Amino acid sequence: MVRFSNPLAFAPLPVIIITSVTYIALFAGLLTVHLTVPPYPSRTPSGTNLTQAWVDLEHITRKFHPYNSHANDDVRNYLLSRVKDIVASKNLGNDRVQIINDNVSNATFSTNSTSVYFEGTNIIIAIRGSDDKESFYPSTQSPLRSTRAAVNGGVLVNAHYDSVSTGFGATDDGVGVVSILQLLSYFTEPHNWPKRTVVLLLNNGEEDFLNGAKAFMRHPISQVPHTFLNLEGAGAGGRATLFRSTDAEVTRFYKKSSHPFGTVISSDGFKKRLIRSETDYAVFHGELGLRGLDVAFMEPRARYHTVEDSTRETSMNSLWHMLSAAIATTAGLASDTSQEFSGSPKDRTDGRVDAGTGSDAVWFDLFGQAFVIFRLHTLFALCVTLLVVAPITLIGLTVGLSKADKNYLFARKKYVHSSDDDRAIHLNGWRGLFRFPVAFVLATAAVIALAYLVVRVNPYIVYSSPFAVWSMMLSTWFVVAWFVLRGASAMRPSALHRMYTLIWLFAGSFTLLVLVTVLAQQYQIAGGYFVMFYFAAVFFALSISYIELFFVPSKTAYVDHFHQDNNEHENSGSASRPLTGTTSGGRSDDRPVLDDDATETTSLLRGDRRSFARYGGRRESASEGTEHDELQRPRDLGHAFHDEQEWSGKLPSWLWIIQFLFLVPITVIVVGQVALLLTSALYQTPADGSSSLTIYIAFAALAMLLVAPSGPFIHRFTYHVPTFLFFVCLGTVIYNLVAFPFSRDHRLKVYFLQEVDCDTGANTVSLTGLEDYVQRIVREIPSAQGQQMNCTKPDVATRKELTKCAWRGLPARVVPKTSPFSNRTYVDSWLDYSVVQGKHANEGSIRVVGQNTRACRILFDTPIAELAVDGAVSDPRFNATGLNGSREVRLWHREWSQPWNVSLSWNRESNSTLSGRVVCLWSDANVVGDIPAFDEVQHYMPVWAIATKIGDGLVEGSKRFKM
Repeated sequence: MVRFSNPLAFAPLPVIIITSVTYIALFAGLLTVHLTVPPYPSRTPSGTNLTQAWVDLEHITRKFHPYNSHANDDVRNYLLSRVKDIVASKNLGNDRVQIINDNVSNATFSTNSTSVYFEGTNIIIAIRGSDDKESFYPSTQSPLRSTRAAVNGGVLVNAHYDSVSTGFGATDDGVGVVSILQLLSYFTEPHNWPKRTVVLLLNNGEEDFLNGAKAFMRHPISQVPHTFLNLEGAGAGGRATLFRSTDAEVTRFYKKSSHPFGTVISSDGFKKRLIRSETDYAVFHGELGLRGLDVAFMEPRARYHTVEDSTRETSMNSLWHMLSAAIATTAGLASDTSQEFSGSPKDRTDGRVDAGTGSDAVWFDLFGQAFVIFRLHTLFALCVTLLVVAPITLIGLTVGLSKADKNYLFARKKYVHSSDDDRAIHLNGWRGLFRFPVAFVLATAAVIALAYLVVRVNPYIVYSSPFAVWSMMLSTWFVVAWFVLRGASAMRPSALHRMYTLIWLFAGSFTLLVLVTVLAQQYQIAGGYFVMFYFAAVFFALSISYIELFFVPSKTAYVDHFHQDNNEHENSGSASRPLTGTTSGGRSDDRPVLDDDATETTSLLRGDRRSFARYGGRRESASEGTEHDELQRPRDLGHAFHDEQEWSGKLPSWLWIIQFLFLVPITVIVVGQVALLLTSALYQTPADGSSSLTIYIAFAALAMLLVAPSGPFIHRFTYHVPTFLFFVCLGTVIYNLVAFPFSRDHRLKVYFLQEVDCDTGANTVSLTGLEDYVQRIVREIPSAQGQQMNCTKPDVATRKELTKCAWRGLPARVVPKTSPFSNRTYVDSWLDYSVVQGKHANEGSIRVVGQNTRACRILFDTPIAELAVDGAVSDPRFNATGLNGSREVRLWHREWSQPWNVSLSWNRESNSTLSGRVVCLWSDANVVGDIPAFDEVQHYMPVWAIATKIGDGLVEGSKRFKM
């Protein structure tokens, strides 16, 4: 009988305690890091003041302040005043710190079939590096050329100070903005002064097509930095995550952060365009040519771009988390005076900064305390090494076991003398081979079936209860796998269960690692790093199982025990039943029946019968009572666990602990981090129209990867833990099927828009969202009650999976009633235009002016070929109309109620006339009563829903034109 005095034995109680405690501790640690923010310190570095930073944040988030709002001007004036105060307090000369109030830079560019003309209002602060002796730019120099030495690059830190029209912008991007102010104060301290020039950019217009970053490219100082750090927000509070980076060389400086957080998988998501949204990172890296990092808040996304993106929903802890990361990263980049971030010393004429090239990186944090980073090429090399070394090592161990005559894997039986006789001892080496794949398939199928069931019955429950979904899937996989493995172990115990399970895990992870290796080499996908660690953990655990077999007796020695015992028995003249019988052919035909070899007729109730293997092939008989009637137990075989193979008695009972520590903690940590990141990234995307099934299948796959490492051990579990998990599974399944999917803390986002036809006065208000729920919301709106609801697919391409429900809403008052226009209605005075035919039939110009706005559009029924806006500057980096022409022109003014003059031409052969719509936008919802329909929606919307903007404006007024 197994000796339970050993607390590390591979027995039920130690396995249950160690496995359960380990999983609970790892899950608790991962969740704590993911859901909480480290506290800010009582003392911050010299030059920083968290109290002042919080005051600044409260000030700039008092109102919605999109670019097209008067509050935006107030925020800009406040920030410019604060910048001047900080610099003045340090008694610095203009030669050391330069403040640029950029009201000059204009940008004209095209994205797909949309053209944009934008007038920037950025605030730029340049802190001259102590090693930078060159002028930033000549006063008459074009931003396309730079006379600075290629090795003399600086560091850009960016945050945008505009918000959306439906949010206060506390984390998107208020925390980033006040971090910029603190960086200015920090780096202007004498002992913190940077060696490289630091350019701090407060850009205006990120929320509307990344306009502010494009305007920055038009300023000549954009050629000074070679590296950048972009501070952003896509959630409300929490930890600031390293979204992505350009290369390993810049990322290593983020490693110095006190609480690094993030994984390269998010970077892969952006790289492969799996993430719809963008940040200024795309401009600085993709168009300007800089190398850098993107750090942003990422959840909860339910508060993103809503009124809940406020100081009430964030904290000083979150502020410090981003600021501390910004200080560490910027200080590192600014102190590196090597030529690593410099390109070749050539004359640059394309407007892109020649910042050199870096190496693709693999990076991830460990419990928010440590940061692992290495090159993608290193990942590829390690993967190839493991793919080669691991099989060779296992083959070598197999050969060693065979030579030592201890390879019990797949061994059926061994003969006492030779294969010519029939005196065979059954080794039962095949027992347990197919258990794990059967359990794996059934458990995974059960989880996937639940995923489909939830998608069919209550698909959006993950929006508010992602961890209920996780609990359901993890407990389901464990319970089903345990039931199969424990049942198989009870009927046919096998000492090779652990080893066979690890062999299957090895085969599966080997296949995944081949895929990861190909993706890394061919497609520069770094996110498969966790598979490499997973495979390595399985390989080391499996190697220990091979080593374990060296402790058991050789097969020859094991068989000799039975032969010796039989001889002793025969010589003693015992009357006990012989091992063999004879047939007419003279060969033995009465072979010992192994008690372990159960058949269809074998009783499932073993009781306390002793197996053939343990007692030399004979069953104990009560009628054979003499001492000589009982075969003696073979010596030195140790104590096999229960009815497992007799030869396994010498297996070390404690080596499973080493296997477990190799396997479970490593795999749970690397996979658990990925699982939590994907949870944050995916669980609330159904509100944007993303597939719910994709989320549940991703959860199911990761749940399988998380629990599968317990497969070698869970057959030792008694029924207690699985029973508890069964009730967890049952409870979470019921909850996930019947619970309402949204709540006050996880509100469903719906997208608001009011459209006014200024020609006819028709006024339409719409909400866009998930079909069943948006209709329920609209029914709660007083002005929509009693009307026929018109529900269609929205015009916005990124929301095409949602439903747009419209009704005749309350009239807007976005323009004061006092109008300079005579003989016009109030709505008709909101915007005006005039068209002038050009010299040729396919040329003309449009003059557009909107009242109380600085944003308008021109939409064309057919694409235009060429475009020019008064005030635009030619820039070869920006194509004004795209490759296939433009169907929309977006116009942004620095001043209010000012006209745009747009010259254009179109293809005369296909279009003899040009027609379309002129649209002006109003985005300022700070004054109650200016947009009564939006006020009404916010007031009467159910508590489980919240409104956000669907476009650049909350109200769009339009008129038709024809040229």
